[in-house]
Amino acid sequence: MTSLLNAVSRYAAVRADTAGIARTPIPGLTTVRATAPSELVYAISRPLVCLVVQGSKQVTMGLQGLTFSAGDSLIITADVPTVSQITRATRAAPYLSLVLELDSALIAELILQMDGTTATDGLAVRVEPTDAEVTDAALRLMRLLDRPAGLQVLQAQLLREMHYWLLAGRHGAAIRRLGGPDSHAQRIARAVALLRAEFTQALPVERLAAVAGMSLSSFHQHFRRHTSLSPLQFHKQLRLIEARRLMLAEGISASSAAFAVGYESVPQFTREYRRLFGRPPVQDIKAAQAKVEAVA
Repeated sequence: MTSLLNAVSRYAAVRADTAGIARTPIPGLTTVRATAPSELVYAISRPLVCLVVQGSKQVTMGLQGLTFSAGDSLIITADVPTVSQITRATRAAPYLSLVLELDSALIAELILQMDGTTATDGLAVRVEPTDAEVTDAALRLMRLLDRPAGLQVLQAQLLREMHYWLLAGRHGAAIRRLGGPDSHAQRIARAVALLRAEFTQALPVERLAAVAGMSLSSFHQHFRRHTSLSPLQFHKQLRLIEARRLMLAEGISASSAAFAVGYESVPQFTREYRRLFGRPPVQDIKAAQAKVEAVA
């Protein structure tokens, strides 16, 4: 783990943006760096694995709360709403993690080659110690970033190996839920992809159900089962989370953010924003900015 820590630290220290995110040339692979505990971060996370190599973080989904630190991996196997917070980070010992978005097509292919079993584990968010084989594959991915010529040739092979060891290890039962080509998880994923792509538009639930290839009643049932939200709640949260990002990162007004994400009524936006984040937009953004300034 020390070697992976050093590799992630070097990469993130040079390339991280003001939010501490450093995207790599490898699709879906990102490093995260923070030099102080963070505010609460609201997101609807994509399926991913997060390997923490230094510091600690907390993630909550509904009533389920998880704390994980160096040597642990967080797995998220569905598009679910999460609230996260980095809890241990300093300038001398920053929080550092490596995040990889999971490739469902690659998982399905590997499952067929391994044993063909797609039985699933019901927990969409879970934490386990990181397997040694996963750490080793992650380290070789990070080292590949320093070899541009080799990157083009070897990245697909190493991503495949990383997914294999995740499937073969502690997280395998949970990750298999992504691997059925015509499973309910994959059908809901198609509807979620449409919601993410067109969240600023009105999206009738009938269209979402059609994309998923389900009846309305079946779609509602399985959508909530896999995401913990109704389609309408999911749509609203996508809009509100993006509006909050626009206000924090780009400094635009609450009304401009509301219209940018598809709201036609600012009072409605304000009510729904307060319901999700606990404060009206202006107060929430001022409090978040004050917290950032306090630790700067």
